[in-house]
Amino acid sequence: MSSSTSSSDVSAWRRFFWTAVGTAAGAVGVIFLFVALVDPWGVLPLSLPADRIPVTSNQRFAYPMLARSTRFDSAIIGTSTSRLLRPETLDKAFGARFVNLAMNDATVFEMASIYDQFLRAHPAPKVVVVGLDVRWCVTGDDYEKLTPRPFPAWMYEGSPWRGYAHLLNLYAVQEAGKAAGVLSGFKAPDQGADGYTRFVPPDAAYDRPRVQKKLQEYSVSIPSGARTGPPAGWRYPTQEVLREMLDRLPPATLKVLYFVPYNRRMLPVPDTEVADVWAECKRRAAALAQAVPHTVVVDFLRRSPFTNDDDNYWDGMHTTVTAADRLVQDLIAAARGEPGDDYHVLSSAPRS
Repeated sequence: MSSSTSSSDVSAWRRFFWTAVGTAAGAVGVIFLFVALVDPWGVLPLSLPADRIPVTSNQRFAYPMLARSTRFDSAIIGTSTSRLLRPETLDKAFGARFVNLAMNDATVFEMASIYDQFLRAHPAPKVVVVGLDVRWCVTGDDYEKLTPRPFPAWMYEGSPWRGYAHLLNLYAVQEAGKAAGVLSGFKAPDQGADGYTRFVPPDAAYDRPRVQKKLQEYSVSIPSGARTGPPAGWRYPTQEVLREMLDRLPPATLKVLYFVPYNRRMLPVPDTEVADVWAECKRRAAALAQAVPHTVVVDFLRRSPFTNDDDNYWDGMHTTVTAADRLVQDLIAAARGEPGDDYHVLSSAPRS
């Protein structure tokens, strides 16, 4: 009798084990299918047809699908200092359809990567705007490629089918849940379909004393890297990347390069090494533009009514929304060859 009972127990445990395995496998399959169909990053070959809006706060994940979208024919490349440029305003000025692909704390490698995604889908863009800040002026033999923020190399390289190997993790499930909420209408989108997102507080919440205290924490922005000898002999490795990016564009594309308007506290004192680093960086960008048709280089990284007015800033690098709208208007005017108090046109190559 004990033998019979033992045999029954073993059979029961065996059934329980395989039932548990089957249930777990089924649950994993359902989760995998859910993430694959929702496709929160819009990178999979097979998924539900839908007009996806970015839901992921890390733009390195969110923007590849925007870079490949046929809804756009022009792009903004940069760091967070360019994220507040409104595509709709630029659209009207240039008769284009802009996507803002500027990413928080982006390295030049990451900016070049998202640019590559855009150019693969748009080999002859109408306009490309590139915001140049401290990362574009490092000196030495190398530059930082990645930051602590995750960078999904699989989205930028190789076959899109590789994406299916990156769906079974909590992050993908989380973002798929957010995307499903937006697609179904149960969750309001918090990011723009054209890449524009207000990531600073609204202007109505501006607190001058608090901002002034924060601005006191900022000092001159010093590009990193080794430097020996006179400025003409320094190497700017990221400018070499910029040259490659521009060389890939057809002559008819309008290329607008602009040195971003840091607050006055981050601008160097004249006749110092830091001032020389910035000046040489600007000189080389201007020289580069002279060799590339239809290219404009605009300098906002200077003392001006814009950079001298602390009320334009939330911190040393990021402006208010109103100031960003002013910057867009200045960019439009500079691209048209119009003079302005906030900027200086360093180079304006003739159209081909």
